[in-house]
Amino acid sequence: MFRCGIAYPRCRWIVPLLLLFAIIFDIIAIAAKSGWVEDEDAKTHYANMWQQCRGRNDNWECKTLMDFSWAKAVAALMILGLIILIVAFIISCVALCCTLNLTLLPFIGVLLIVVVIFQIIALIIYPVKFNEEIFEGHYYYTWAYGFGWGATILSIGCAVLFCCLPRYEDELTGLAKTKYIYSSA
Repeated sequence: MFRCGIAYPRCRWIVPLLLLFAIIFDIIAIAAKSGWVEDEDAKTHYANMWQQCRGRNDNWECKTLMDFSWAKAVAALMILGLIILIVAFIISCVALCCTLNLTLLPFIGVLLIVVVIFQIIALIIYPVKFNEEIFEGHYYYTWAYGFGWGATILSIGCAVLFCCLPRYEDELTGLAKTKYIYSSA
């Protein structure tokens, strides 16, 4: 796959592991109680994917964001992306770890591209609509929102790998002849 050398049989374990990390990152982003948006000082206003809270010290008033159609769309796209990501992980474990079924790899790549499309749309809609409808000052998009982008970036990388790996069937199975760059005269 790469000229500098990669141990192809390790890809059988590393790529599903990367998908597992993407699943964990998605769950963190979806389930976070805070961390999608915070005001400048992080003391009077914060929001996650599900609700926004305003207040000071221990007096917080939280309102659901699910009253907004854009927030419902963001939640639906993120959850659908997570479900498809879990399905892709299960199929990748079957295709790479249990048996070597290279015909499933492009299908997994397509599933991951769908995940990426869903999550990019959700992660772009959220700040645009938040800034249009709720914005009241200077905000930072923080750690949980970053985990959403992290899951998306891992999914992009895994999609590329799943689309490229079928070309290297012999290397994955360990049947390829070793190629040496240097040969002595």
